[in-house]
Amino acid sequence: MIDERTFSLNGVKVHNVSTDKFKTNTLVLKLMAPLSEEDVTLRALLPYVLQNGTKTHPKPSHFRAHLDELYGASLAVDLSKKGESHIITFRLEIANEKFLKDTTPLLERGIQLLSEVLLQPVVEGDSFIQSTVEKEKRALKQRIQSVYDDKMRYASQRLIEEMCSDEPYRLQANGQSEQVDGITAQSLYEYYRQMLKEDDIHLYVVGDIEEAEVKAYVENYFKMEDQGVKPSTAISRNPKTPKEPNEVVERQDVKQGKLNMGYRTNITFNDDLYFALQVFNGIFGGFSHSKLFINVREKESLAYYAASRVESHKGLLLVMSGIDFSNYEKAVNIIHKQVEAMRQGEYTDAEIAQTKAVIKNQVLETIDTARGLIEILYNNEVAEADKPVDQFLDGVEKVTKEEIQQVAKKIELDTIYFLTGKEAE
Repeated sequence: MIDERTFSLNGVKVHNVSTDKFKTNTLVLKLMAPLSEEDVTLRALLPYVLQNGTKTHPKPSHFRAHLDELYGASLAVDLSKKGESHIITFRLEIANEKFLKDTTPLLERGIQLLSEVLLQPVVEGDSFIQSTVEKEKRALKQRIQSVYDDKMRYASQRLIEEMCSDEPYRLQANGQSEQVDGITAQSLYEYYRQMLKEDDIHLYVVGDIEEAEVKAYVENYFKMEDQGVKPSTAISRNPKTPKEPNEVVERQDVKQGKLNMGYRTNITFNDDLYFALQVFNGIFGGFSHSKLFINVREKESLAYYAASRVESHKGLLLVMSGIDFSNYEKAVNIIHKQVEAMRQGEYTDAEIAQTKAVIKNQVLETIDTARGLIEILYNNEVAEADKPVDQFLDGVEKVTKEEIQQVAKKIELDTIYFLTGKEAE
């Protein structure tokens, strides 16, 4: 179904995905390290500094002009976390020369440019350019602040902070605002050197391409120093000892309450029940036909929105809902009831079949884009697992009602977080 060939070269694991589905080539570089308080903010700042320019194109305006010359190639950076891992992503979309009259070797130029962004940044001695670092520090603070301003995202973040207060997962991918000022152009450069030595680095190349060409270009341009021993980024399995669920109420000047509930699933990407967990979430709160949507939002009119999602690499089930302040008790009770209904197996074969169909559709839609395809393939790397897409689809198809109930019985409520108004006493 998907022709993914992997090989390691110069400290980079290369994933060559040859397909004639796309007219462009997509190059994605992923750097993974364990989430840690000491360097989470350095990591959050670094890719934005690197995308300002390279030795060959030192000014941002030169760099953008060079992208335009490459038939309007686009470069984007992004930060995320999967389980206890912190991931930096560089994504370059570039035309495929096969479909152009011009013979510019665009694939080679793309790989060259990506290698320059990573390996040939603009520096002054042993330091990044001060003015660039200061500019990007201001932008990073704004990105962190924007989560506080968006109460839906803020409530999701606060739930995680409370739920995982003594685990690295509590940390935000964008870092911590109070650490930003302390970063200097020099300390960031020192961290950058360390990252090149220690990070787990993957390069995905997706498009109508030849593996031999990709190999030759990577060998030529990605000249990495010898990497040291890498810290393990394998999924941490630190099941928490069951405790009384923690209840946190926070008051702010808000118009609508945000009720978020966090459960430990005790199931992660590598477990046999992983497929059943996906189906469980679809029936429970993942889709518009699910219990949370129908019972909490539609029938009882208790919520403006109600949904759930699974963090597969960390083993969490997160429920998000927006409610009137006065509906707190009612909403908590009705969400409890939906979990209990899942434990009792109160869903029909038709609901199970519908959910499986929606999940499969979602996966097929995701792999219809190069970017989505890479994200799905990368999950295997993060989990150190081997679940090809067809195996995933097959696994979902085979899930039984009994397995969904097994999942429901493993799920434990950990934390209830409620963001309410100042006047709602």
